[in-house]
Amino acid sequence: MADSNFIDYVRIFCASGAGGAGSTHLHRAKYVPKGGPDGGNGGKGGSIILHGNPQFWTLIHLRYRKHIKAEAGEHGGAALCHGKNGADIVLEVPLGTVARNEEGKIVCEVTQPDQMAVLCKGGRGGLGNANFKSATNQTPRYSQPGEPGIEGWFTLELKILADVGLVGFPNAGKSTLLSVVSAAKPKIADYPFTTLEPNLGIVTVRDDKSFVMADIPGIIEGAHEGKGIGLRFLRHIERNSVLLFMVPADSANVLEDYRILLNELKQYNPELLDKQRVLAVTKCDVIDEETRRKLRRHLPRTIKTVFISSVAGENVDVLKDVLWEALNS
Repeated sequence: MADSNFIDYVRIFCASGAGGAGSTHLHRAKYVPKGGPDGGNGGKGGSIILHGNPQFWTLIHLRYRKHIKAEAGEHGGAALCHGKNGADIVLEVPLGTVARNEEGKIVCEVTQPDQMAVLCKGGRGGLGNANFKSATNQTPRYSQPGEPGIEGWFTLELKILADVGLVGFPNAGKSTLLSVVSAAKPKIADYPFTTLEPNLGIVTVRDDKSFVMADIPGIIEGAHEGKGIGLRFLRHIERNSVLLFMVPADSANVLEDYRILLNELKQYNPELLDKQRVLAVTKCDVIDEETRRKLRRHLPRTIKTVFISSVAGENVDVLKDVLWEALNS
């Protein structure tokens, strides 16, 4: 894990630029004895902006960029010269990035391509004394200071945008299914926790329709308490429209496994139970028809269940159709 290039959580210190002060200046020229105020405005401080970039899928490029500071605006000058605005800093982030402040409150979210979200707004420039001239105050000798910028620690957290999220214990066949229904090439092996980071794949359905499927590391009982590695990645299924629960047919108790997975999601975030659910009983090539009938009798009727074998290709197309139907219901 330490060598993984998939970084979905970074903490950075950001400071936007302060606005420049307005100028207090009275026009002086040889043949203009009472030229009046001509102080210009201060420039706006630079902001720090998040830009949604579909080409990015991790926050690794921000991992070692701990302090980010934008330029301050320049002060106003004489002869109504306005100060230069401070340059904005634009941070490229993957779609699904959530920014929180030190109190844990969401500052902004980036979910659309080319979306621009302001993380830290630059301070406004102060007005020069030319702005305060009036019939009753023709020579104001004051101007505004610039507004200070905003600074503080912010947390950027990536929640992968996918239509279908795979939920299951280690070795439930999630990576195998993803490799069969898409062009994704996740690591597959016969030992637990072969998936150490989320994998995405585009699944093609009939009539050139498609949806995005996300495979996250396996969840074990007690994941919501920090056991295993699934907890760290549970945030990625918060944005999925449909959750595909995967339990192998050779499990000691398929129904109990499903209930344990459901409980882990509930303990992590009860709102996850409001999502559409589909159950796939995997590795059905290792059981006979009689065992299937017994299993089916004990499974809940409240959830659509499909018996599949990714290796043998059994009912894989049926599962894709069921997922597509769930996504569009």
